[in-house]
Amino acid sequence: MNGFLGYVNGSSPLHNLHPLTKMIMSVALCAPCFLSGNHLLILGIIALNLCLFASAGGAGRAITTLLSFVKFSAVLFVLQVLFIRDGTPIFTLPPGIVVTREGVMFSLLFVLRFMASTMPLALMLSVTPVGDISNVLVRNLRIPYKYAFVITTAVRFIPLFSEEMLGIMEAQTARGVEFDTKNFIKKIRLLVPLCVPLLVSSVRKIENSAISAELRGFNLRTRLSGYKQYSFGANDVLVIAACAAIIAFSASGILP
Repeated sequence: MNGFLGYVNGSSPLHNLHPLTKMIMSVALCAPCFLSGNHLLILGIIALNLCLFASAGGAGRAITTLLSFVKFSAVLFVLQVLFIRDGTPIFTLPPGIVVTREGVMFSLLFVLRFMASTMPLALMLSVTPVGDISNVLVRNLRIPYKYAFVITTAVRFIPLFSEEMLGIMEAQTARGVEFDTKNFIKKIRLLVPLCVPLLVSSVRKIENSAISAELRGFNLRTRLSGYKQYSFGANDVLVIAACAAIIAFSASGILP
């Protein structure tokens, strides 16, 4: 699973952290985005995420992910700017739509928060196997196994569905369908019919997974069923302390 939410094998310091520490780090990197409205601080969080990606051997993946976020954020930015009318006018678009300074600043803050709060999730999932996340949720956080299974299954199936959709599109391209068209409306019309084979394939995968889970004693699993043990180390303590410092700094109000 090498997609957006897929695990990338490695032996970096981030890979070797306790899974619970990685989850805490992910939450700690998201929190400042909502505790502070400072644009520079949120840009710093994005830069920190990129550095962490690079330290885990995923610099290329981080850039690809960031570019995808930028493209989607550009659409969100335009929509926000067009619908916020309060504030000091900057200029007026031909239909009479007023673009204000407050609207631009709020829209910029909105998209920065979106990117900065989503990247830690991608980082955690790229350095943590889904099985480890499930084990920690059940063993350490005492979440019932059924709920943990739902969470991890959703994470596991997203990249699988992406790969399945890509395979369907490649098959259609081999048959002469032009998916590389720059016409957005035409591309949507070409993608809609592909939802049916994707849905059929997804139902088959879900059924096979359900049968596999039943054969492995799904209803008999408890908090102590996991065989893998995790231990905290010095690096975990340092990372948790750094996370606490980041949250405290962002909530202190030092930055405007």
